[in-house]
Parts: sequence; structure tokens; C-alpha cells
Amino acid sequence: MKLKDIRTFVVGNPPPHYGGRYFVLVKLITDDNVEGVGEAYCLPFAPKLVAQMLEDVFARYLANESPHNIEKIWRRVYSAGFTQHPDLALIGVLSALEMACWDIIGKAANQPVYNLLGGRVHERLRSYTYIYARPGDATDVYQDPELAASRAAEYLKQGFTALKFDPVGPYSAFDGRQLSLAALELSERFARMLREAVGNKADLLFGTHGQMTAAGAIRLARRLEPYDPLWFEEPVPPDAPEEMAKVARATRIPIAAGERLATKYDFGRVLAAGAAAILQMNLGRVGGILEAKKIAGMAEVHHVQLAPHLYCGPVVGAANIQLATCSPNFLILEGIERWDGFHAKLLRKPIRWSEGFVIPPTEPGLGVELNEAVAQQHPYLDSPLHLDMAGHPVI
Repeated sequence: MKLKDIRTFVVGNPPPHYGGRYFVLVKLITDDNVEGVGEAYCLPFAPKLVAQMLEDVFARYLANESPHNIEKIWRRVYSAGFTQHPDLALIGVLSALEMACWDIIGKAANQPVYNLLGGRVHERLRSYTYIYARPGDATDVYQDPELAASRAAEYLKQGFTALKFDPVGPYSAFDGRQLSLAALELSERFARMLREAVGNKADLLFGTHGQMTAAGAIRLARRLEPYDPLWFEEPVPPDAPEEMAKVARATRIPIAAGERLATKYDFGRVLAAGAAAILQMNLGRVGGILEAKKIAGMAEVHHVQLAPHLYCGPVVGAANIQLATCSPNFLILEGIERWDGFHAKLLRKPIRWSEGFVIPPTEPGLGVELNEAVAQQHPYLDSPLHLDMAGHPVI
């Protein structure tokens, strides 16, 4: 079995854009017509260019290769252009292609991918969601703790046992920074009101995006500790795990991080520094499924848990599920609410969610099939990137 062809899809995510503005998806096809799907996460280039990058890397390193040769393909792409370094753009492309290879391998073996990576450990996977805005909200749910508390109660009724929120404010190309006293006070108020709303029925996940210096993060953590969040997410920018480790040592709140990291080499630095108790790799950026499984094993040695990241499309979500199912140190899975909405429409059969848990599929490969008609009906025709940071300092 050899890889013979590639198709790409740049899919516009309709309002309210939960999961980002668009998804970059890929389909690989073998010479005996077995197909596999993958997804690249958040590359810093126009998505049409990302699609071209996928096609270029496929032509150079995957065409006429067996999809089973994951390690060979991985090393060749990782070293492309004399790099051998965690280049986020190249590794994002590699992640999508590697993911599609695993989908093919599973289908050829008639097994879900998790059965090829150690077998099923978890019968169901606890999931969480951000507290999302609603069309027609009179205020901003990320700045209105009363509205967020009301929304949290609604999520509890749906079955969620963990909710994430980020009231810290914009993330900037000039972060980390010291938060203003007003921002500190608002964050503490969010934590207090949400804890009052959910009691001990749900964990609170305080999600930030690298807005602070280590000193600033420690100031905020001390305000949050009385409300016992399950984690304090990426409190400082991801380029200095030694700084994040300062926060980890100074607070009783577990530190979670990893959505902006790639490969075992980045995560090895985090683990060596003692910077995080929970790793949040995104399988559309980290280097693919096998690389994530290697990182999971490294984390297990350090008694560190996994909470795969998802702020993108459902194919990365499906890959996350495969990793989580076969990983003993899995903690919790990020979802976009109940894995419904446009994410479900993009799949021929939606991911199964029930009362706060994802039920791992038993179908071969990734366990999902792309609805290509829906993907083609929603091309992305705009220019902004999947996510953008503020281009000016935040005061």
C-alpha cells in the first residue's frame, strides 16, 4: 500500500466561529483507495498557503511511501530544509499528514487507532468546554461574571463537570505583562462567582493565554487559590518553561500548558523544568499522534497528566480521542460545547457525547469520516488568521 494522492480543504467556520475562523483539513488516498483525514492547527500563514504547504510536503516526502512508515516519514519531514528543530509551521503540516496516515493504517487493519497504540484504557472520556458567548448576549460573557455564572449553571444541567474561562483580557504580541489591579479584581470575582454557581459539582479551569510575566502570574494565582481551580493555564508565554516553573513552584494551583508547543523536544523542556502538572498538546500542531503518544509516555514518568487541546476542527478532536483512550495518564478532554453544531455537520457521523463524557468510537482509524459536501459548501474567503494576537501593548 502506497500513498498516491492528496486533497485539501480550507473550511470557513460559520458564526459564532467556536473553534476558530476556519479549519485546514487534508485527505490522503492510497493506491488501493484507502482514505485518511488529518487537520493542521493554527499555522501563521493564510490558509490557502497552508494547503499548498501540505501538498508540497506530501509530494516531497510522502508520495509513493507506505503510510505505515510513520517514523521514517516523521524524521524526513522534521529535518526538511536542514531544520531538525520544532518549527511550528512545518510540524503543523506534518501533524495533519501523519494523522491521516494513522487513519489509513487503522482502516487497513480494521482497528481504531487506539488499539494500535496500546489498546483501550478508558471506557469514556471526561470532557470540558469553555463558557461560550451566545448570539444576542447583551454583555460580554468573558467580562461579565454574573452572565458567566448563569451560563455555568446551564452547562451543569447539560452534564458538564468542568468549565473553562479567561477573564484576564486580550493577549498581545508584547506579553507577558503585569495585569492591572482592575484585571486582577475581575479575575478574582469571576472565580468567586463561578465557584458559588457550581459548588463542588464542577471543576473550574482558569484559562489564560500567556498574558503575564511570572511575577504577574504569581500575583493572580494567590487571588485564585481560595476557589481551587483544577488548573491555571499557560500563565506566561510558551518560550521560557523556566519562567513557567517559577509560577508552578509559587502556587498550589496545578499549571497546565502546551497548546503552543511542538514535538517531544519542546515538551521535554517543560517536563525537565517542572513547569506543568498537565500537558495540553494539540495533535494538529504537536507532531501528530505517535509524537503525542511519546510525549504521553514521557509525562507518565513525571506523574504528569494529559488534557489534549482543541480550539480547531473535529478531525483534531477525533485524534485527541484516540490518544486519550489509550493513555493511562489522561485527565480530561477539551471540546467545543457538546461536540455538536458545525463540528458535527462536518462529519458523516458526529462524535458521541453523553452527560459530560465522550464515548470513544469503535470504528477503524480515527473513527470519523469527513462530510466533503459540507466542507466544500463552506470555503474560507476572508483574510484574518485562525487566531490573532493584539498588535499593540495592553495596558
